[in-house]
Amino acid sequence: MLLNAAQQVVERMRYACLDGVRLLSDHQPSRLRVDEHTSGQPAIWLHPDGSSMAWIIVDIGERDWSKLAYQFGHELGHVVANSWQPDAKPAPPCQWLEEALVEAFSLRGLGRLAKDWKENPPFAGDNAFGDLIGNYGEDIIRGYSALADQQGLTRNATLWFAAHRNEIEIPGLNPFARAMSVILLAEYDRMPECIEGLGALNRWPGRSRVPIDEYLRLWKRSCAELHASPHLPIRLQELLLASRQGR
Repeated sequence: MLLNAAQQVVERMRYACLDGVRLLSDHQPSRLRVDEHTSGQPAIWLHPDGSSMAWIIVDIGERDWSKLAYQFGHELGHVVANSWQPDAKPAPPCQWLEEALVEAFSLRGLGRLAKDWKENPPFAGDNAFGDLIGNYGEDIIRGYSALADQQGLTRNATLWFAAHRNEIEIPGLNPFARAMSVILLAEYDRMPECIEGLGALNRWPGRSRVPIDEYLRLWKRSCAELHASPHLPIRLQELLLASRQGR
């Protein structure tokens, strides 16, 4: 892989994801490290060495810039959501929701990267590759949208969550988290300032190990502490727990 080229792609994607987003967390790393591994899943390396560096691992083929941007954007989302330190081990019941949030974060970044690449490519004469990046992201979104329709999420999110809760609350980017990422992507597009709320995630001792109603309550309180937009936890409460609000 061409190191300088990979660095340019990572930097462009970082900019696409974070341009205009206020970084409000008091748990931000001082720097990022990105490693390419030849096997395994992309991940955050939760290194217990006391370092203030967030360590991102990607697994891509040679010059597969679309996949590099996508994987990096997802893991960068975890960093923004304060999931880069040793205590950030994924745990049920709410870790699926963070996966959906950061997947939408990456997909939004891909769309912005595609547009920027077409207008100002990092490699001379490579404008057309912006279309390939855009198609890569759109293919993922189409697949996730089909899942959302099949699962019933687009018809009634509250019933969807109640009917599938045991399957939904499994850590990882499971099919239900993928479907939810499309709903969250629409929120990011409709109200971009809400993305800053990711920086208020996981600032409480229980992190994702608390039930979803408590998770959203703690997230709203964390947003207030950081003066961040509370739109995301409020909207998710409306979508997933609407029947409880009426009691």
